[in-house]
Amino acid sequence: MKRIGSRSHLALVLAAVAFVGLSACRAGVDTTSVGGVAEARELSEADVLAAAKTYVPTGRMDEYLMFSSGGHSGQVLVIGIPSMRLLKVIGVFTPEPWQGYGYGAEEHKELMASGEMSGHEITWGDTHHPALSETDGDYDGQFLFINDKANPRIAVIDLRDMETKQIVTDPLMGSNHGGAFVTPNTEYVIEASQYAAPLDGSYASLDEYKDKYRGAVTLFKFDRERGRIDLDQSFSIELPPYWQDLSDAGKGPSAGWMFLNSFNTEMATGGIESGNPPFEAGVSQNDMDYLAIINWEQAADVAAQPGKTVTIQGRRVIPMATAVSEGLLYFVPEPKSPHGIDVTPDGTKMVVSGKLDPHATVYSWEKIQAAIANSQFSGEDEYGVPILDFDAVIEGQLELGLGPLHTQYAPDGMAFTSLFLESAVAKWNYETLELLEKQEVHYNVGHIATAEGDTKSPDGGYLVSLNKWAIDRFHPVGPLHPQNFQLVDISGPEMALLYDSPIGIGEPHYAQIIKADKLNVWTTYPEVGWDPHTMAKAESAPLAGDERIERRGNEVHVFMTAIRSHFTPEHITVNRGDEVVLHITNIELAQDATHGFAIDKHNVNLSLEPGETQTVRFVADRAGVFPFYCTEFCSALHLEMAGYLLVK
Repeated sequence: MKRIGSRSHLALVLAAVAFVGLSACRAGVDTTSVGGVAEARELSEADVLAAAKTYVPTGRMDEYLMFSSGGHSGQVLVIGIPSMRLLKVIGVFTPEPWQGYGYGAEEHKELMASGEMSGHEITWGDTHHPALSETDGDYDGQFLFINDKANPRIAVIDLRDMETKQIVTDPLMGSNHGGAFVTPNTEYVIEASQYAAPLDGSYASLDEYKDKYRGAVTLFKFDRERGRIDLDQSFSIELPPYWQDLSDAGKGPSAGWMFLNSFNTEMATGGIESGNPPFEAGVSQNDMDYLAIINWEQAADVAAQPGKTVTIQGRRVIPMATAVSEGLLYFVPEPKSPHGIDVTPDGTKMVVSGKLDPHATVYSWEKIQAAIANSQFSGEDEYGVPILDFDAVIEGQLELGLGPLHTQYAPDGMAFTSLFLESAVAKWNYETLELLEKQEVHYNVGHIATAEGDTKSPDGGYLVSLNKWAIDRFHPVGPLHPQNFQLVDISGPEMALLYDSPIGIGEPHYAQIIKADKLNVWTTYPEVGWDPHTMAKAESAPLAGDERIERRGNEVHVFMTAIRSHFTPEHITVNRGDEVVLHITNIELAQDATHGFAIDKHNVNLSLEPGETQTVRFVADRAGVFPFYCTEFCSALHLEMAGYLLVK
C-alpha cells in the first residue's frame, strides 16, 4: 500500500482511536485530547483517519498539485493534494483582479486582443481540459495548456511563474471540446471541434448541413524553446459534420497516432420549435457512433507537402478526401454517445465509454494496426472514411454501471471510470476486464483525475472526483449549488472517500495531477526589470536612480519604481488629452515584496511581483485629481504607499 501522510499522521490516528474509547467513559467532554474532540464532534474512527490522511500541517507542502479547469470562470485552479487547499487561480481567458490580469498592462491587453473572435472582444471563457506538457509520455512540469469551449481558443501557461503567455484562436471551429491534449513530447497541442459549422465561417442553412457543415481537428505546433504555439507550422484536418468530443494521443507502440470521439453520426439538426426531434433525441438514435483514429505524425508530413492542403481563413487544412487517400483517417464503431477516450499507460489499449451504454469498451492497438494493414473494413461512412470492423479490433467489453464517462489509471492495470448516472467511481482491471469495486460520490460525477493518471507511469494513491452538484452537502448558499471536488484514497485494496472540497465557481471539468517536485516554480523573478511576457529582462525597465518623467509630444512617459513603501515619482502632472505611458518596476526581490498599482477611476490595476516590470497606457481624458496607491498590504506603511495623478 502506498503510504499517505507522515508518521505523525499515523500517531494521530492511533491516539484518536484510543482516546475515543477512553473519552466515552468520562462524565464530561475532554476537548484537550484527540479522543475528546472526536467525541464532542461525533467523529468516527473512519472520520479521524480520513482527516489524518489529508491534513498537511502549517509550513509543510503538498505531495501533488492539481491543475483544474475553472469552467465558466475562464481560469485555471491550482489545488494542493492531499490538503485540497486552493493555492492559486491563474488568469487565462477572463480578467483576474488580484493578479492585475486584464486591467491595464500592455501585455495583458495584447493577450486579450489576441483572443478576440468574429470582431468581438471576449472577456469570458469556458475552460474544460488542461494539459500538462509531456516528455516521453510523462509530465515534465514546464507548461500547461487549456482550451476554451465557448470560443475555440487555446492558451499557453508557463509554469515557472504560472502566468498565461499566449492565446491562439481557431477560426475554423464553432466551438471546441477535444482539447487541450498533447502528443507524448508536446510536439503538438491537439484541439478538436465539437459542434459542426462551415469551416470558412460563412452562413449556410441547416438544410445544407451534410454538404457545408464540417468538423475539424487542429494540431497546434508547439515551440518549446520559445514557449509559444507556432501557427505557421500548425495545421488542421477536415472531418465529417459529426460532433467531436474528447481526444487522446497514443504513447509507446501507439505513439504517432491520436484518437478522437465523435457523436451525432446521425447528423441531426434539431429544430424542436418546428416540430422536429430535439437534439437530445436526434443525436442518440444510432446504436454506435465513431471513434476517429488519426495518424498525426504522417499527417504532419502530408501537411508540409505542396498541394496537399488548402487555406481556409488563413489556416492550412488537409481536406477530408486527402486524409482518406493518404491513410491518415479511419473510423471504428464505438458505443453510442461516447464521452471518454483514454489510452492506457503502456499505449497498447484504448478505453471508450458511452454515456448511454453501461460498458467500457477496450480496443487493442495491435488489432487496430492489423485491421488497417489487412483492410478489415466493414464499409465506409457517407464521406468515404473507411470503417474498421468492430469485432476485429476490440479486446473486450466490461459492464461498469450507468453513465460511464471518463477513465484514469493507476499501476498494475488498475482503471477508474466515472459513472455519471450512478454518482459513483468504478474500479476495474483493464487487463483482466474485471470489475473490482465502486465508490459512491456526491454527485453526478463528470471527470475524474488520478495522480499522473493519464501518463505512461501513473502513481495511484489519490483520485479526485469532479462532481457537478453538492445537494444537501453543505450549508445552502442560494439556488445555485456548489460544485464539489472529492478526494478519494485509492492506495489500498478498497477505495475510501477522504475529503469534500466545494469549489465556489462552476463548472470545472477536467484536471491533471502532477508530482509537486516536478515543477520548477519561481518564487521571485530572476532579476529586477523582468518582463513576464518575453520571460527576459526588459531593456527599457526603469531601475533605481533612473526614475523620470518625459514628455514626447502628447505622450507622457513615466519611468517609475516601487519599493517598500513608496513609488518614485509620487506626483504625475499631465494635461487633459495626454496619453500617459507608465513603466513601473518592482525593484525588490524578496518573496514577500509584491506590490500593486491602481489609479482611481481609470480601470488600471497591476500586480507587480518581485523584480517584475510592466507597462500600462491610457488617455487622461478627464481633468481632476486621481490618487494612485499600492493594492497589496506590503508593509506597515502600506497605506502611505501612494501618489497623485494630476490632470490639468
